[in-house]
Order: sequence, then C-alpha cells, then structure tokens
Amino acid sequence: MDKEFIVNSDGLHQAVDLMGRDFSNTEGLALPIQLPHVGMGSSAALNSLAPSILGGAARLGEATSFAHMDPPTPWITWAMTLWNASLNQNLLHPATAPVARQIEQRVVAWLAPFFGMNGGHMTPGSTVANLTALWSARECAGITEVIASGGAHLSIAKAAHILGLKYLSVPVDANGSMDATQLPTDLSKSALVLTAGATSTGAIDPFDLAGRAAWTHVDAAWAGPLRLSQYAHLLDGIELADSVAVSAHKWLFQPKESALVLFKDTEKAHAAVSFGGAYLATPNVGLLGSHGATATALLATLLAWGREGVAQRIEHCMDLARRLRDFVAADERLALYAEPQTGIVVWRPQDENLFDQVLQQLPVGSTSTTSMAGVKWFRNVAANPNADIDMLIATIQKVLPERA
Repeated sequence: MDKEFIVNSDGLHQAVDLMGRDFSNTEGLALPIQLPHVGMGSSAALNSLAPSILGGAARLGEATSFAHMDPPTPWITWAMTLWNASLNQNLLHPATAPVARQIEQRVVAWLAPFFGMNGGHMTPGSTVANLTALWSARECAGITEVIASGGAHLSIAKAAHILGLKYLSVPVDANGSMDATQLPTDLSKSALVLTAGATSTGAIDPFDLAGRAAWTHVDAAWAGPLRLSQYAHLLDGIELADSVAVSAHKWLFQPKESALVLFKDTEKAHAAVSFGGAYLATPNVGLLGSHGATATALLATLLAWGREGVAQRIEHCMDLARRLRDFVAADERLALYAEPQTGIVVWRPQDENLFDQVLQQLPVGSTSTTSMAGVKWFRNVAANPNADIDMLIATIQKVLPERA
C-alpha cells in the first residue's frame, strides 16, 4: 500500500497548525524554475508552500474586507472539502458517486422552491449556470437573441456568443436597473435576462418583465440568497422566470466553485441539454462531464445553520451596508451613486479630484472601484459578516478633507 494514499493524521494536523500561523510578511511565491526531479516529501512541501499560499492570499474574513462579492467560508466547508478531496467522487456516473449524487439532488430540492423553480443542478459558478440556462432556452423555446441590461454580468454576453445568438444590451436607469422603456416590442424569439444584484451596483432589474419574452432567465448570482431572508420580497416575481442562476460561493458562503442553475420545468430543460454515451449508466446533464461533490459542503452548511442561520448572516451583511449608506448620505463631502438595493454601496467624494487620494489611504481589501458613464466610483460589497463597518467609516472620515 502506497502510504501517500491513506490517512496521515500527523500530516493533516500539520496542515491545520500551519493555517493558524502568521505568514503575513511573506513576499512572492518561491518555487523552483523547473519541475524537481526528486520530490522533497509531503511534510516538507507543506512547510515550503504555507508561507506563500497562506501568507499571500487575500484575507476575505478580515475586519477590513468589504470590497468584493467573495465571502469567507465557514470551517465546516473546509472539513467537507477535505473529505471531498480524499474521496474524489465523480458525479458523471452513479457508480463513482452514489451518495454524492443524492446529496446534490437533495440540496437542489431544498433550495429550488425559494425561487419558484422545481429543480436543476449544480455548476462551478454562475457563468456556467447562465450558459446552461440560455442553452436550454435555445433548445426549449427556440430563442434567437439574448437581451440583458447594460449592468448584466459579462457571462451573459459570453453565453450568447458561444451559443451563436444575437445579443442586445439595454440601457439602465438612474438606479442601475434595466430601463424597461428601451426593450424591443417583439420578444417572441428572445431570452430576456433579468439581473438580481448587478455586479457593479447591486441593482435589481424589474421583475414585472418576467414572462414577457419567450424565455426569462434571472441571473441571481449575487442577490439570490436574499430569498432565504427577511429581504425575500426584493426578488418578488422571480418565480415567474423559466430559469434562475445562483452563486452559492457568494451569499451562501461556500468555497469556490459552487453555484446552481434552476428551472421551472426541469425535466424539459434537462432533457434538452443531456447527452448519452456507451460508458454512461444515465445521460449526462448540462455542460460538465466529470464534476466533483460540491454539494456536500453546501449541504453541511445548510444542516449546520438551517435557513435561520443563513438568513441571520445575510441580514447582518445587509445591515452593514445600510450603516455605510447612512454615513455616506449624511456627509456632504460624499455622494451616493444610487440607493443600495442588495448590500452593495457605490459612492465617491463630491470632489472627484480626491478620488485617487482617498483610495490610496483606505485599508487594503476594504473598497473596490467601478466606473459608470466614465465616472469613477468606490464600491463596497457586504459579503463578509466579520467586517468592521465602524473601522471603515472612521477611516473614510479620517482621509477626507475637513469640512468647510
């Protein structure tokens, strides 16, 4: 028996111990130029890699992290990821993942009803989920074009290109939502993509548009999990869609890469994107062939927290965004882009000349930037429940010039 393929408690304890060390002063990635002829051994490799991998990573759970849609992950998902790596299940075939396939089905069955969908499957991210949904739309509804707002994620235009479909971008209104007055009159050959939580602004497109086109898809990668919280009403109308994409590695706090594509009529949609093979016991559904047991970490989190625990953390994040919004709105030296809808606050100094100066003085990882109509804005994203909003507000106050 090759000992590299069995449980090594000492090695795994070593890995966990290294996670608790401070490697914050590490610079760069120290690796050989060429593949070593003789290996150094697993224990030595852990010690060699820890400073770069653990020390060089962005710390998404730090108090200052409030810039991106990338949250910290709960420790139970680390354990599940370890289990997954040790088992290496492949959901392509029932024989190589008998229980993992059932786990994915159960997780999808738990979550789909919150969106008015009756099923679906997991994907590595909403880019693949969006592509899968529009592929299904082409096959099931005969669409020839994809229509989305100017605030839609770039994956929508990518999907249209890959699928050989015409792509139309509709302007947004002052809040960053799709301007419905700019839509074509005839949507009989269109897939209308509504965004629930635009990447730059967090804006939600008007869901009263759902059902007007041959197929309605909602890209709820960011804001979808609000359906599990007290803010579920913000996405009312999503149940009228034909398909929905949700990124679990955003507001469901999962490790990458974890997302769901959900359908109103799953049997029909899955049949349209399924392929068989002589080596398969069941048809292969969707874009992926081999794929791992991503759902186990999501299942463990949902079991550990329940809907209440998920909602509590999302609602806390929304409250952090509200507090930042209130601060910006009350300070005459600052300007809001629009009222935040889904935990993303977009703002800037009233004096645009101060933009770069303020940015340089904000804590690393606290604030990202975006641009609308050629104007630069700061962007704060409430993905981290551990963020210290008082610290961020105090820092902004400190770096701004004194009031006149």
